[in-house]
Amino acid sequence: MRRRTLFATVALVAGLTACSAPDEAPKAAAAVEGAATVKLNLTPDQQRIVPAKVDAAAALLPEKVRTSGKLVIGVGAAGSGFPPLAFTANDNKTLIGSEPDIAVAIAGVLGLEPDLQNTSWENLFIGLDSGKYDIGASNITVTEERKQKYDFVTYRKDELAFEAKKGSGLKVTGPADVAGKKVAVGSGTNQEKILVEWSEENVKAGRPKVDIKYYQTNQATYLALGSGAIDLYLGPNPTSAYHVASAGETEIVGTYSGAGASLQGLIALTTKKDNGLVKAYKAALDELIQSGDYKKILDRWNLANEAVDSGEINPPGLPIEGK
Repeated sequence: MRRRTLFATVALVAGLTACSAPDEAPKAAAAVEGAATVKLNLTPDQQRIVPAKVDAAAALLPEKVRTSGKLVIGVGAAGSGFPPLAFTANDNKTLIGSEPDIAVAIAGVLGLEPDLQNTSWENLFIGLDSGKYDIGASNITVTEERKQKYDFVTYRKDELAFEAKKGSGLKVTGPADVAGKKVAVGSGTNQEKILVEWSEENVKAGRPKVDIKYYQTNQATYLALGSGAIDLYLGPNPTSAYHVASAGETEIVGTYSGAGASLQGLIALTTKKDNGLVKAYKAALDELIQSGDYKKILDRWNLANEAVDSGEINPPGLPIEGK
């Protein structure tokens, strides 16, 4: 959910600052049925899916990239990274996660050798601007401001998640489901704004307000969730997905667009505007979706609830602030 800040470690993501949700009546959140337990592979030996070249997709590449034989992939995960999207394996150097997996698979369909380069969030965009990177795969949200400089192919939904203790029986599909509940959220985040709006909606409807709780760390939040001190935690879906798969003590019981009530936020492969690459990326992504490899990649990182049916080129993005 990249807006201004980088996803950091799981312990820091609760403080993520994001764009505000539009001021409209909340649409329904998606209830999540119990997902199968995912065992994460955190070793350097990732056994990534590398599909065979698809000539029709490769033919859409500009001649310069096609003849270079490689796809230079920028990932803004320098430092501790942002699991399960992009972070280092347990050897503390190999870049792993769903973002590298998607980009490597895209390279395979296009018949190119993937060249993964881990950099800072700021330098990722500098590299895209200069042409150093052919593609950015780093949890980049489509925004109207970014569309002025970059072309996008969407490949994941930008989702928030309601996380509960496993076996709680809770399902969240809208404001009524959190009325009177104790819900933890990061202070100053987009998810806090949404939760406050839901609480106000409940009061207007004659239901109890949400009892919003704040904790300094994710560790404290999860201790409270496990002890029953709170009923739910609302945070970025990838953070919850990683925690669910890692700890096995909680479950996701509902998701909601990170863009708020009126727009489904979308994460996209990113490239410099008008460089001729975007159609090839869409063709490659659609091939991954049709072959089932796309689903396998998301499944292995417990991100199936962020899947899209097809890639979109430059869809409506988060609006420019003040407009």
